[in-house]
Amino acid sequence: MKLRLWPDTLYGRLVLILVIGMFAGQLFTSTIWFETHDNRTLEIPARLFASRLADTVRLLQNAPDDSSRDAIARQLGDQRYRLQWIDAPAAVPLDGSLAQHAVSDLIAGVIRRRLGEAIEVHLLDVQLRDDRGRHNGILGLFNSRMPSGDFHLQLKLPQGQWLDVHANEGQAGMQTEPGSLVLDYLLRIYLVRLTAVLLLALVAVRFAVKPLKELAKAAEALGRNIYRPPLPVTGPLEVRTAAQSFNAMQEQLTRSLAERTRFLTAVSHDLRSPLTRLRLRTEMLPDTEARERLRGDLDEMEAMVGATLDAVQGVEITEERHEIEINSMLEGLAEDAREAGHEVSIEGRATRPLSGYPRNLKRCLQNLLDNAIRYGDSAKISVSDDDTVLSIAISDEGPGIADEALLERVFEPYFRVSASRSGASGGTGLGLTIARSVAAAHGGTLTLRNGAVKGLVATLRLPRDGHTHELSWRIG
Repeated sequence: MKLRLWPDTLYGRLVLILVIGMFAGQLFTSTIWFETHDNRTLEIPARLFASRLADTVRLLQNAPDDSSRDAIARQLGDQRYRLQWIDAPAAVPLDGSLAQHAVSDLIAGVIRRRLGEAIEVHLLDVQLRDDRGRHNGILGLFNSRMPSGDFHLQLKLPQGQWLDVHANEGQAGMQTEPGSLVLDYLLRIYLVRLTAVLLLALVAVRFAVKPLKELAKAAEALGRNIYRPPLPVTGPLEVRTAAQSFNAMQEQLTRSLAERTRFLTAVSHDLRSPLTRLRLRTEMLPDTEARERLRGDLDEMEAMVGATLDAVQGVEITEERHEIEINSMLEGLAEDAREAGHEVSIEGRATRPLSGYPRNLKRCLQNLLDNAIRYGDSAKISVSDDDTVLSIAISDEGPGIADEALLERVFEPYFRVSASRSGASGGTGLGLTIARSVAAAHGGTLTLRNGAVKGLVATLRLPRDGHTHELSWRIG
C-alpha cells in the first residue's frame, strides 16, 4: 500500500497545513525559549559577577593614588577574575542576543544599586561554559548540571580610568537537570502545543468543511431526485454563494424538465388526432394486405408515442420517500401476471420494508417482469435480504442475449437487440432505460448477464440503511 504524504481530502489537507504551519512557526520562535532559559541560567553568575565587580570598583575608588589602585587590582585578581587597566574602551559595541543585552542591563543595575551611582559599563562578551569547560552555546543548557558564565566587560571608574575584566562565575551551588530541561521543552512546547493545535484543527476544520460535504451530498442526491428539497443557505459567505447557485441550478433543471414534459405531452396530444384520421382511412382501404401493414405501422407509432411519455414520467421522482413493503408489491405484480395467463413464481422474502419511491419502484419492477414474460412467457422472482442488501432476481427461459457486448447497450433508449426483440414482440426499447433510471434514483445499480443455461440475468442492488445496494434481476 502506497503511503500518501499529501491527503486526498480537503479536510486532511487543511488539518495538515495548520499543523505544519504551527510547527514551522514554533521552530522560528524557539529562539525565544532558548534565550529565556539562557538568560535564567546566566542570571546567578551575572549577579555574582556584578556584586564582585561593584566591590572592586568601591575599593579602587577609595584608593589614595594610582599605585595603590594597581596593587589592589593585582590582589583582587585570580585565575577566574582577571583585571587589566586599559587606555580606552573597545570600539566594537555588543551585538549579541537578547539574553546578552539582559545580562548587560542586569550587571549595570546591580553595580548602580551597590555603589549608589551609575558608571559606564560595556559588556563585550558573555557565554555559557559547560561542566567540561567548553563553550557550546545554547547546547550548554542541555548537557550541564552546573553551567558557568564567562564575562568580558569594560567599565569606566569615577576617576576616569578604564578597567578590562575577564571573569568566570558559577551557579553558587544551584544545579539543573539537562534531561528534565529537554523533556520540559519538548513536552510543553511541542508535544502539548502540537496536540492542542491538532485537536483544535480536527474539530475546527471538520466544522468548516461540513457545508461543503452537505453540498457534495446534495449534488449526488440531485442526480437521483431532482425534486429534492433545496439546499439550506448557511455557513460562510463562499458556501452560501455556492448553495444559492446550486439551488438556482436545481430550479432551472426542474423548470426545464417540466417544460420538456409539457412539450412531449402536447406533441403526443397533437399526434393522436392525425393518427386517428390515418387509422380511419386505413380501415377504408380495399387492399387487405396494405390495410394490415398500415395498421401495424400505426400501432407501432402509437406505442412509441405512449412509451416516450411513460419514459419521461417514469424517470422523474415527484413523490416523497416511504417505507415500501417489497413482499406485497412483488406478490401484487405476480398475481396480475398470473391473471393474464403467465406463470410467475416467487422465492424468498424481504426481511423488512425498504425506504424508497413506491410508484417509481413499482414501475421498475413491472418493466423488468414484463420484459421477462415477453421473451420467456414465464418468470421466476428470487428475493434475498441480508439486512444490508436487498437482492431481487427475475429470470425466464427466453433466448437471452448472445453477444455479451450488447448487455449494456440494451439500456440505451429505443435500442433493440434483434428482430426477435423488436416491436413485433411488443417492446419499444424504453423499459430497461426506465428501470435503470429508477434504480439509480434509489442509489442502486441495474446490470444484466446471461443465465447459466439460457435466459438473461439482471442484478439490481439498492441501499438499505445508508449501505450501497444492488438490485438483481433475471430477465429472459
